[in-house]
Amino acid sequence: MTIDYRKRPTAAPREPLTTSTAAISMEKMEARAPGLVSLYKTAAVSLAKREVVGQRAAVYLVLDRSGSMRPYYRDGSVQHLAEQTLALAANLDDDGTVPVVFFSTGIDGTAEIGLDAYENRINLMHESMGHMGRTNYHMAMQAVIDHYESSGATDPAFVVFQTDGSPTSKAAAEHVLCTAARLPIFWQFVGFGDDRFHFLRKLDELPVPGRRVVDNAGFFAAGTSPKALSGDVLYDRLLDEFPQWLASARSAGIVRG
Repeated sequence: MTIDYRKRPTAAPREPLTTSTAAISMEKMEARAPGLVSLYKTAAVSLAKREVVGQRAAVYLVLDRSGSMRPYYRDGSVQHLAEQTLALAANLDDDGTVPVVFFSTGIDGTAEIGLDAYENRINLMHESMGHMGRTNYHMAMQAVIDHYESSGATDPAFVVFQTDGSPTSKAAAEHVLCTAARLPIFWQFVGFGDDRFHFLRKLDELPVPGRRVVDNAGFFAAGTSPKALSGDVLYDRLLDEFPQWLASARSAGIVRG
């Protein structure tokens, strides 16, 4: 191997971090959702660290309503995650809304939260949906896929999928995830509670290309006190595998270059 000793040009200094490339401007955030400005800025830092500033994506939120989730609705953890997700969406998607899918045994309900209507929304919607059942991922995942495909979106989708345990139908969840790998949809699973999350770790590690064309999922455990997780840690974990997926999906022609 020949080593080139010629002097390389000095790299240009990085531009200072701003939110000017965010989908929704700081001015609009301050006017429409002042309570989310701090989270919005924190999300921008995590996006910049992963060099995906300016990336556009449709953001979805999927929430577990199985019976064991009651404490997390009661203590505000689920509402807080919804606010964190909405602040991330303001960096990625200019429509200012996040579609929300509530699931347990099946689909318990669907709704939206937006910059103009997000405070205390999650518990109000949750309480209107009645019985909390068992845990099944696959129907909620399919609901996201159906919504995304019918929306006519050209940007990829980033799905925050929250749960506190494994699904009743593991095979169905695996099948949907592997089939969806050919779609421009990234699934970021978030575990609440003290479960060991063996199944979610398995989903995160399903072989490529043996089971799916690209690695289209990430997972992290938020612990028993998810509301106490700082914004910078949460966004770093949420976005940890997103850049690698974008690169792989572009190479495979799944996401437009």
